[in-house]
Amino acid sequence: MALMGCAPSNGQESTRLAPDGFVRLADHVPGLIEDMRYHTPDNFVGVPVDGYEAPICWLTREAADALVEVQARLAGFGLGLKVFDCYRPARAVAHFGRWAGDLEDQSTKPVYYPNVEKAELFSLGYIAERSGHSRGSTMDLTLVDIATGDEIDMGSPFDLFDPISWPSDPRPTAQQRANRAFLQSIMQAHGFKGLKEEWWHFTLVDEPYPSTYFDFVIR
Repeated sequence: MALMGCAPSNGQESTRLAPDGFVRLADHVPGLIEDMRYHTPDNFVGVPVDGYEAPICWLTREAADALVEVQARLAGFGLGLKVFDCYRPARAVAHFGRWAGDLEDQSTKPVYYPNVEKAELFSLGYIAERSGHSRGSTMDLTLVDIATGDEIDMGSPFDLFDPISWPSDPRPTAQQRANRAFLQSIMQAHGFKGLKEEWWHFTLVDEPYPSTYFDFVIR
């Protein structure tokens, strides 16, 4: 698949910033909130991640269409979606790998992996050499109250590498577990599957590029 250009036109960025078949989710899903952490230092690496040149969520059209349905369903409960990460360039995954291999850098451990050794992040499944995010139909997200924009309490923050972030972990309160179960059920009802280590992670079951790992820069 050929990548499309990204040259400016009349002082405006071209809309052709991603391959055919990808859409900007905020233009596709009414009311979506983007909180793209890897464009900022507010993430487990501690610096903006390679390939994230703009705080934009790109996804395949099929995944975006399914999230339109999720958002519409949530609106009936006064809820909406906030995304933390979507398509992830392969170069960003490589950046994660270099960070994980630098065992001397423990600067983000107190916030992101306080109870897990950095040397074990690969073996425990928190970091991978390849990521489904790079195929364009995986996203990290949570629920928000539409009226306030506040996140619904899921019992652990996004990207906390710890068993308490597993959807099955019994330690969160009953309400927090119910919130996780609601998110899991509504995503599954619209064609997504979750991940056992992360309550926020979902992949479209019928993803259109199951064997393609993209590396276009997010602009």
